[in-house]
This record gives sequence, C-alpha cells and structure tokens, in this order.
Amino acid sequence: MTRNRRIGVAAAAMLASSTLLAGCVSAGSGSGSGESGAAEVTQAGIIGDQPEAGEPVSGGTLSFAGYSMPSSLDPTKTQPAGSTGGTEMANIYGLLVRFDADKQEYVPQLAESLTESDDHLAWTIGLREGVTFSDGTPLDAQAVVDSMNRFNENRGANSQQFKAGVKSIEATDPQTVTVTLNAPWSEFPALLTFGHGMILAPAAYADPNNFKPIGAGPYTVANFAPAESLELAPRADYWDGKPYLDSLKFVNIAGGQPRIEALSSGGVQMTFLRSAEWVADAKGEYPGFYEPLNVNDVLQINNREGHPGADPNLRKAIALAMDPEVINQRALKGDGHPTTKIFAEWSKWHNDVPAFEQDTAQAKQLVDAAKANGFDGKLSYVSVNDPTSQATATATQALLGAVGIDVDVEYAATVTDMVKRLYVDHDFDLGHGSYSISDAVPYMRLSASLRSNSSNNILGYDSPEMDKLLDTAQHATTEDAEKAALKAIEQKIHEDVPYVNLGWGANFVAWNPDVYGATPSNDGIMLLGNTWIKK
Repeated sequence: MTRNRRIGVAAAAMLASSTLLAGCVSAGSGSGSGESGAAEVTQAGIIGDQPEAGEPVSGGTLSFAGYSMPSSLDPTKTQPAGSTGGTEMANIYGLLVRFDADKQEYVPQLAESLTESDDHLAWTIGLREGVTFSDGTPLDAQAVVDSMNRFNENRGANSQQFKAGVKSIEATDPQTVTVTLNAPWSEFPALLTFGHGMILAPAAYADPNNFKPIGAGPYTVANFAPAESLELAPRADYWDGKPYLDSLKFVNIAGGQPRIEALSSGGVQMTFLRSAEWVADAKGEYPGFYEPLNVNDVLQINNREGHPGADPNLRKAIALAMDPEVINQRALKGDGHPTTKIFAEWSKWHNDVPAFEQDTAQAKQLVDAAKANGFDGKLSYVSVNDPTSQATATATQALLGAVGIDVDVEYAATVTDMVKRLYVDHDFDLGHGSYSISDAVPYMRLSASLRSNSSNNILGYDSPEMDKLLDTAQHATTEDAEKAALKAIEQKIHEDVPYVNLGWGANFVAWNPDVYGATPSNDGIMLLGNTWIKK
C-alpha cells in the first residue's frame, strides 16, 4: 500500500513570465566571517524584467554558451551538471523528473508520476504511455532499469550514493519502475534530475566501443565537435510536441566577460555564468534563472597523513587566519558573498552554529605549536592560472603568511592538470574549489565531499562520526529532522575543519529578453523543448 505523496503530476510548463525574487542578507562586520552585501536575490527562480510573451512562434536558432563544453555525450563520462554538459545531455536524453524551484517540488517529465511509500522505503516511478526514444523504440520500464544499471556500472556521478542507498530497482510492469531503498532517503528524487534520470536508448550502448547519443529528449544530435560545439535538431515525434526552435546550438566561449559580450551582441541568446563578478553584471541587465548556492568558494585542505593538514590544530589555524572579505575584495571585485557559514543566512537550513571569526593571535599560537611538533611552516597551494584564481591564491598566501605559514603557489598548466593533481594524485596541501550546495539538494553534495569512502572526497577527511551524521541527514523523513541533522554536520565541520568555506555564490543562466519558455531544474540544468524566440 502506498501513500499518495505524489510529486506534481504535470507537464513541463513554459515559464513565459518572470518574477522578481528578492531577499536580504545582513552586512558583514569587516572580518568576513558573517554575511556581506546589499539586497540580494536569495531564492532560486526566474528573475529580471521581460516583455509579455504573446503566443509562441516556431523557427530560429538559439545559441547557448555554456560554462564548459562536454568532451563526451555519455552521461557516465561527462559530469551531468549545469556547468559541465548537463543542459546539453538533458535535451538529448530527457529527465525523468525536474526540480521546480517555484513549487519546491519534483515535477515529472519523462515520468508521469513519482510516489513514495508510507514506510519511506520505496519510490514508484510511473512512466508516460507512448514515449519513444529518437530511434523509435519505446521508453519502457525495462529501458529505464537498464539505463540506470549501466550508469551505476560505469560509475556515473552519484552512483556510489545510489548503490549504497538502493536495495533494488525493478520493472514491476511495462510502465512502472519500483526502487526499494535500504533506509529512508527523502532526497532520492534529486538523483532523477541528474545522470540517473537521463535515460539512454538500448541502442546507445549496445556496442560498448561505439557509444551513440540516442535518448528520449526533445532534440537529436546533428553535429558534435567534442569540447568545441554541439548542434541539436528538433524531434517531430517528441512526446510533448515538436520543439519550436529550428536548431539548438551550444558553443564554447571561454570566460564570463566574453560570454556576456556575446549575449549583448546577439552572438548567443543564452549563457551560463558562475563567477560572482559576472553574475553581478549580468543579472542586473538580463532575465534568467538564478540559483543561490551554499559553500560556493572553498579553501580545500588536504587532510591525509603525510600532509601538514593532517594536524587538526593546523587546519584550525588556517581557518582562524582566513578573512573571506579579503578574498571577496581582491579576487571578486567585492561582488562575492563572504561567509564561513556552511548554510548562509538566506538558506532554509541556516542555523546558529557560530561562524569562524578571524583571530590571527590564536592562529599564530596554533602554527607555533604545529612547528614545535615538526611542521616546517610550508604549504603548497595548487591553482589554475586565471586572473580570479591568481588573486584568490595570492590573497590566501598573504593571509596565511601573516600567521607564520609560507605558502608556495603552484600553477597548473591546464584545468585537466589541476583536476589530476587534486582528484587523482591528491598532490596538494591547499586548493580552491566549490561544493555548490543548493537548498534543494544539501545532503548529496555534503556526502560527496565529506564521507570517508566517497570517491569525490579529495580531502582525505575520515571521520566515522561525520559518516553517522551524514546517515542521519540522508534518512531524515521530516524537514525539522533534516535541519537538525544538517546543523550537526555544520558543527562537526566547524570542529574538525576539513575545509574552510569562504562564501556563497550562484549559478545564473541568462538569456536575451526575446527568449521564452526555458525551464530550469537542479544545478542550472535547462530544459529547452518548449523554448522559443520572439520575432
């Protein structure tokens, strides 16, 4: 027997009108440990002024400049996030569900319904009748099960969490998939908005050596130059109707300012922005989807044995030496949102765990004690070689130098080299990154970065107590219980200092005022099957 906690049985609605969403954060104290900035948008949603839409019209090409172009269209090889190919792949393969920020619920897409059982131990996915892949084969329950299993077997993003939390996944009839859990998991639907929800046709992976991008989304691949460009063509047989656009193109434009200039000149009609200064510039001029993110700027500390950061007192010294406001002013032109809080003041998960306050005197004492125990006073800081990263690195170098830590900044030749040093070789003491924790999906990103056995835990942080706290957050069945669990996690981060949060930030997908019907989901992934351009 299932409880009808059905999650929004509705077709994808066109977001033709825009709503101004505003919130406030308190001014900082100057130490950079609290919140900073004037009135800010602090709720995910469509923002900005836009003329009345009128009736949709067909025709035209929409060009989209993403944050980074995918080198592969296989969701197991490309991170299915908005900044790294998620929008491109979602429009080829579709999504089982999307997250509706206005309703704060998961809305079925390829699925027709999503239902949780009374005991919180099963989710039932009801599929739409008559949906087909672009090769004409049916999207049925077995195709969904096989696609998900293939995603897990090939270690797609979040597959480690899926396999740990899911007992079984079965096609219980041709249009129904039943997922049985090992324990309650209220955040499970979020997985269906990322790679697990991008359903591949069996023919896509029938030949392991010849992957083909065949899905059930609104577009098919017309031309793909890996890491450079992607052109998609509309499907006349798409379940929700043929897309209005004649063509959808994704182009590679490096840097926020060039992407904004391309938007202004009409070279592109949509773009994805992340850096605080470019988001600040664009959101005052263009409509778009704005998604605030906790823990968006992080000083990563290698906690592994053999690295100085294995000493928890040295990690605390680093935290006490840092001033996020200095990073904001020197690297982000004052457009950032400095805070050491894991959940910022605007977040529904905000709590009363105290922020770190800069205390150079105590930091010096801890550094001196670490030196007495054998610390040579030196740390390596690995960074990519772009202006914002350089400024962040040199500001960190100065702040830590003031308490007796000599930081040697090493610039990686490419982003690929940087990823290898951090994620593969773990060859760093300090680095700068982002965990991009949205209010909709807090547990998933926290677990990925902090769980002892997580493949994405580049810090080497290993705490059985933290693992238990993460379990508690995952299995919470009420919002109050989840908030209490997330507060305990933030307190543990404060005590152990596996990393130092420097500020919250945002994704912003901006578009020209003549673009309508772009539908957002989690992590800045945009569904463009109902998008059109006003003539």
